[in-house]
Amino acid sequence: MASRQSIPLETARALTQNVKLQQDPHALRGGEKRLEVAIGLEVRLLRKHIGLTVSELAEKCGLSMGMLSKIENGLTSPSLTTLQSIAHALGVQISQLLKRFEEQRPVHFVKSGEGAAQERRGTRSGHQYQLLGFLGSNDSGVIVEPYMITLNSNSDVFPTFQHDGLEFLYMLEGSVEYRHSDDVFLMEPGDSLFFHADAPHGPERLVTLPARYLSVISYPQGGTG
Repeated sequence: MASRQSIPLETARALTQNVKLQQDPHALRGGEKRLEVAIGLEVRLLRKHIGLTVSELAEKCGLSMGMLSKIENGLTSPSLTTLQSIAHALGVQISQLLKRFEEQRPVHFVKSGEGAAQERRGTRSGHQYQLLGFLGSNDSGVIVEPYMITLNSNSDVFPTFQHDGLEFLYMLEGSVEYRHSDDVFLMEPGDSLFFHADAPHGPERLVTLPARYLSVISYPQGGTG
């Protein structure tokens, strides 16, 4: 028999204390250094792409390892001659090193209630999906799909959805019993659930309707969410 449970507060605190974020969400990229940072990032990515170490690229460019390291970390502004040497060593045009500074970063703004109605693969009867934004292919290598999902009295229960990637749910209205593998969670407004989406999951019992929750699905670029 499946368990109906939530993670105890003390357990959740213990889990989060052991998790170290890989980047600072409040980090700033100084405006006056934005060009240097963009150049440095592109140099590092290109160097790694062709399999060169910092030492090997520095030698090919006629630079010291310390100087190349400063360039890759956006700590110095390289001269045009230096950029030319680096580009030649990497086998690219100088313009390639400026790509990240010049390219536009897409952004989507969706007014309340104006998300695009979608039918995802496996969508069940009465499950209303509103896609809240989509950036498509991007440098992160990850696709993210944020949905607003609405369930009503005509909605099917279907606790066996399975797809690639990770999924995050945040309950906004109503309540449902939501299954993930062998566990069932009573989700009420303010509750959240984060899980591997390749395990069977989905609403098992609709408790209070209408029910609305935010679903954010992420999966590797080229995969199938």
